[in-house]
Amino acid sequence: MSKSYKDIIADTSACIARLRCGAPEVMQGFYALSGVAGKAGALDGKTKELIAMALSVAARCDPCIGYHAQSLVQYGATRAEVEETLDMCISMGGGSALMYAAAALAAYEEFGGEQVAA
Repeated sequence: MSKSYKDIIADTSACIARLRCGAPEVMQGFYALSGVAGKAGALDGKTKELIAMALSVAARCDPCIGYHAQSLVQYGATRAEVEETLDMCISMGGGSALMYAAAALAAYEEFGGEQVAA
């Protein structure tokens, strides 16, 4: 089974836009929280996105994996940084984390992240 994380986040974004119309206060609150939590502080933005990717794998959330893979590429995360983050996911989560970690690496590559030479 092949997934397109670009398609997953495009579809999810369209659904979120509709939800924003129906629940604007909740969505404003969520985006405010997300913005504050993601703001650079003791941890920089890239580190926070690596943590978010790990949590996305743990939650088995495909749209989350897509959004955070895209952000990691935008932050310039290296393949080694992403792989080490995913190593911890596998270490803590076992087999099911392995499946989502593999998907997360595919998403990172789909958004333009470093690929292993064939």
